[in-house]
Amino acid sequence: MDALVLIGRVLFALVFLASGLSHLTQSAGMAGYARSKGLPWGRFLVLASGVWIIVGAVLVVLGLWSDLGALMLLVFLLPTAFLMHAFWKETDPVARQNEMAHFLKDVSLAGSALALFALFAYEPGLGLTLTGPLFRLGG
Repeated sequence: MDALVLIGRVLFALVFLASGLSHLTQSAGMAGYARSKGLPWGRFLVLASGVWIIVGAVLVVLGLWSDLGALMLLVFLLPTAFLMHAFWKETDPVARQNEMAHFLKDVSLAGSALALFALFAYEPGLGLTLTGPLFRLGG
């Protein structure tokens, strides 16, 4: 069971590690996209969110307060879904479909992050972790 949870943590975190690196290495283009969505301080937000999701993903992978890492990813995903992928505002059918796919991906990943948060906070040490949870939900 521990090995399966560890593999699951790694697989879950891969998308955030890759995305975080893109935030840091392609920040100019991503900042332009953020500004097009009406967000001020585009480059700062892109860089800050890149660091945020990398830290969250690393915590999940290493099992170093995995519950906190999962919570960090949840905190990133929900606002991102609604602010960056508001498909209901799109008039072009292709753009609407693309934004809806990204919105649903982010919401689905947020659900997974919430489930991981609950799992790690309820069952300490599950999945070969370096530390126990920062938060405790169970007895």
